[in-house]
Amino acid sequence: MIVGSVCMSHSPIMDRNRAAPDAESRFWEALDKAADYVAEAAPDLVVVFHPDHVNGFFYKLLPSFCIGIEADSVGDFGTAAGKLDIPEARAWSCAEHVLKSGVDAAISYRMDVDHGGMQPIELLSTRHPMSRLIPVFINCALAPRPTFERVRALGEAVGKWAAACPERVLIIGSGGLSHDPPIPSLTTATPEVRQRLIEGGALPHAARMARQNNVMGEGPKLAAGQSKLLPIDPEWDRMLLDSFTSGNLSVFDDSDDDTITRTGGRGGHEVRCWFAALAALGPDYQSDVLFYEPIPEWLTGMGLMTATPGG
Repeated sequence: MIVGSVCMSHSPIMDRNRAAPDAESRFWEALDKAADYVAEAAPDLVVVFHPDHVNGFFYKLLPSFCIGIEADSVGDFGTAAGKLDIPEARAWSCAEHVLKSGVDAAISYRMDVDHGGMQPIELLSTRHPMSRLIPVFINCALAPRPTFERVRALGEAVGKWAAACPERVLIIGSGGLSHDPPIPSLTTATPEVRQRLIEGGALPHAARMARQNNVMGEGPKLAAGQSKLLPIDPEWDRMLLDSFTSGNLSVFDDSDDDTITRTGGRGGHEVRCWFAALAALGPDYQSDVLFYEPIPEWLTGMGLMTATPGG
């Protein structure tokens, strides 16, 4: 059975770049409420819809959706590295159900999950352990991306599977809202970066440090209005949150990816994970926005919302 859902923005630099004290305080207070919600729901199993930041999925083979049967946490940006506790039989059952529902999701016995999947798990586990999980990857970073209609179909299929599970299942959607992280494009990449985007592989320590320092350095620049990255768009974020709370999950059906990039930024595509998580709950879900503020030091319009199935 599904016991609830949490959708939240992630930011890999929130523990390194200090934001305005009042904003930080309000965010952590909201996160405490979300952790209480998780503890009250007491899930036995977590399904996390998550993006990847070109750490685990590359153009060598880029599925729209992938369900992890076995997986490891990359351990980037301070998240804990290591093998994840995925119940293989349950993950396989989920994948079979999704495929029989008409959604072509890949499976992986070697999935690498970066901070996009792991940060919410770690932040929300302070009052109830959530280590037993099934990661469901949605391609949000690299074109071509799945349509929002197919993202909803994925969420609905996973939700029907979870509703029939004997376990108490919590659904997490990780990503967004508006933000514009420095993600490279295949069409403009240098030969070295192009090779990395296609072939992938583990980053050397020096390369990972340089990548992380580059992201951290953009936070103060964005807060000071000196960054070349697209600014956070609170109007776009609030439009989305209003759509989510009203149950309107078709709001982006007529949008194209270029428009989303120009408004919500390159990271705005991660809201696909929220759409999937909420679609998993079925119609008439009840939701509560616990927090929203643009936090430029964290490069992100930070949102946090809980939701429970209707009926």
